[in-house]
Amino acid sequence: MKLEKLLNGFEYEIIGNKDVDITTLVYDSRKVEEGSLFVCMVGAAFNAHDFIDQVIEKGAHAIVISQDVPLKEGMTYIKVKDTRIALALLSCAYFNYPSKELKVVGITGTKGKTSSSLMIKSILEHAGKKVGIIGTNGTFIGDIHEPTANTTPESYELQRIMRKMVEHDCEYCVMEVSSQALKMNRVAGIEFDYGVFTNISPDHIGPNEHKDFAEYMACKKHLFDFCKVGLFNKDDEHFEEFTKDVPCKVLTYSIEKDSDLKAEHIELYNENGELGITFDTKGLINASFKASMPGKFNAYNALVAIMICYLIDVPTKDIQNTLPQVHVLGRGQVMHVSPDYSVLIDYAHNGVSFESIISTVEQYNPNKLIVVYGSGGKRSKTRRYESGEVVAKHGGYSILTADNPRGEKIVDICNDIVVGIDKYHGEYTIIPDRKEAIYHALDMACKGDVVLLLGKGHETYMIGEDEVTRHFSETEVLEEYKKERGLSA
Repeated sequence: MKLEKLLNGFEYEIIGNKDVDITTLVYDSRKVEEGSLFVCMVGAAFNAHDFIDQVIEKGAHAIVISQDVPLKEGMTYIKVKDTRIALALLSCAYFNYPSKELKVVGITGTKGKTSSSLMIKSILEHAGKKVGIIGTNGTFIGDIHEPTANTTPESYELQRIMRKMVEHDCEYCVMEVSSQALKMNRVAGIEFDYGVFTNISPDHIGPNEHKDFAEYMACKKHLFDFCKVGLFNKDDEHFEEFTKDVPCKVLTYSIEKDSDLKAEHIELYNENGELGITFDTKGLINASFKASMPGKFNAYNALVAIMICYLIDVPTKDIQNTLPQVHVLGRGQVMHVSPDYSVLIDYAHNGVSFESIISTVEQYNPNKLIVVYGSGGKRSKTRRYESGEVVAKHGGYSILTADNPRGEKIVDICNDIVVGIDKYHGEYTIIPDRKEAIYHALDMACKGDVVLLLGKGHETYMIGEDEVTRHFSETEVLEEYKKERGLSA
């Protein structure tokens, strides 16, 4: 295509001829080929302006810059203030604006993004809609799965994925939008039909992420500059600040305050080992719902899904029928193994997240709490001490095992965890092989017990003591256990 056709929607200064042919849009110098338009990105540890001579040698026809560079005769340069914004808007044009052909839902917040997005996807698919999803667990387009390096990929990848969704006849795109993606302008140019704010608490604050909580919050809020309709959690303490001066239409949801959609009469249930909640809604929808996810906080995630699907005109009956069938991969995921006890898989891998999932499970008054977990190798030892402390403090029985040891000895990691367990005189055993550890936990589980498998969550791999990555799936281990023990499916 002609370069001129890509240069829409942003200010630039051109040096050279914009009537040049472009074959590919590239921001990785290793992928430049004859005819490429190369965008010079600047990161914390790199500056692509340093590779301009190399990309010219490889055949680039034009280069997007934000810094002064030596100019080579015959080369076209497009100078902009911010090459990240330029890449996002160029990518929109390069892939012919796929967000205009989709209904796009963007979800941001510290917690709840993955659960809410997967609930929405399940309900829409049950209603006969074709949905694409982008988030922590990767990209899903029907049965096609692509892993992603980030919760919200780089802008070029986002546009490529959304174009692929259109080509596969998707009507909807549901996207987790991280604060880093908003800070780095990855979603610039996307037309969001709906934006969702779940909640916010201090997170991702540090030298390579956000300088402080104010910046973190400002980045999250930026999503609503791109939305037509925004859904906001009215119970969050920062609600007023989040909704102040936003240009989109504001709708609210809550479990505590009057809002556009409120959940009331929230009850916990434990049926044949399955933990979940029931609740009624009033406001936009007056109905009763059941969700097969533990903990009252999941009412918030369910409200998001219910509200989005209602706005998209999904019949209430379809929402009611589908919600009990939704199990969010690796996030408080209830796995049916036996009617006598409950089994949950969760991605929790530090003290705070251990506290969250264990406190949630305790609401169901388990007879005994059996926790299978380890801690990542070559990561902070503080995580190890804290996780052991939390399990022991809550009276849980720890089965310590592998969780991506990454070259460290599993037993050494487990012994670090024991330091935390010993603070509360907790009970534990060490079984380095994670499959054996899970089998041991299930074999010892009795009626009314809860078995928690923590740390791996949605992951389908294990990075071993030898630093080799091998396939490992806890859901597959549970299915093998059921088959070997003759338990019903």
